Amino acid sequence: MAKTLTARIKDDIVLYGALAANLGIGVAKFVAAGMTGSSSMLTEGFHSVVDSGNQVLLLYGQKKAKRPADEAHPFGYGRELYFWAFVVAILIFAIGAGVSIFEGWRHIQEPEPLTSPTINYVVLAISFALEGSSWTIAVREFSKSKGDMGWWRAIHRSKDPAGFIVLFEDSAALAGLVIAGIGIWASHAFNDPRIDGAASIAIGLILALVAVLLARESKGLLIGERADPAVIATIRKIVAAHPAIVSVNHVRTIHTAPESIFAAISADFDDSVTMGDGETLIEAMETELRAAIPMLSSIYIRPEKRENATLAASASPAPATAENTTQI
Repeated sequence: MAKTLTARIKDDIVLYGALAANLGIGVAKFVAAGMTGSSSMLTEGFHSVVDSGNQVLLLYGQKKAKRPADEAHPFGYGRELYFWAFVVAILIFAIGAGVSIFEGWRHIQEPEPLTSPTINYVVLAISFALEGSSWTIAVREFSKSKGDMGWWRAIHRSKDPAGFIVLFEDSAALAGLVIAGIGIWASHAFNDPRIDGAASIAIGLILALVAVLLARESKGLLIGERADPAVIATIRKIVAAHPAIVSVNHVRTIHTAPESIFAAISADFDDSVTMGDGETLIEAMETELRAAIPMLSSIYIRPEKRENATLAASASPAPATAENTTQI
């Protein structure tokens, strides 16, 4: 049965919360920029537009990624979300950072007369409150998934880009609001509108840094990353526990979606195991593995002599770094 709208919003609460905040903030920022001529406020307006577009793209990616597997894509469409996450990183860099730096440079070259900053301060305060609410939601939801891991380690290991992208975006947005506020205050305090332009450039540099970090994480997911080491260890333990298994040669995994894993297992079966018994044993192991790790969408267990598996791994043309990412 299809999910109700309420259920879908609950599943993607981080994205919907960020989208709602950015749409309202963006309108307020553009109004303030038009009334006061502030470069950093205009930059913040473009920042909110880019962030809103990013949330729409991620929601689109979430929807497309949930399509069932078909003949053309036997492992499903889960990694389409990783593609849109990479697009988001490019947009932050090209549009968010690019426009911010350009506007700041233009404002330094052609400074506009200063007007009352009151409207800017009001908008900044409202924006900070809304962005803070979105950031709080993102932090709360990400905290649930990271467990005892440190924040950076959890981000690096996360296979769901939507959560950490919003976390990065909202953190950058809050930092941008602080810089914009300082820039506006300093411009009036020192009667120099060029400071406001410098603040805009600083915001652009923060966005560029965030974009590079997001692109790095998204690229790894798009290319294909292994499952968490704990998951791989569980797979190895379950297979090795069967008396008919002499040794588990290797366990290779790859995420085909945030909650979907393909596992290829090479195991040395006892020589006394017949073909029929082997088939029954493999089916039993697959059932046990799926019960223990529901994320295992596809499992391939290959009977293989230990010495042959070692030789095959040694002769593999794949680079050592690729082997290290998928083998225990």
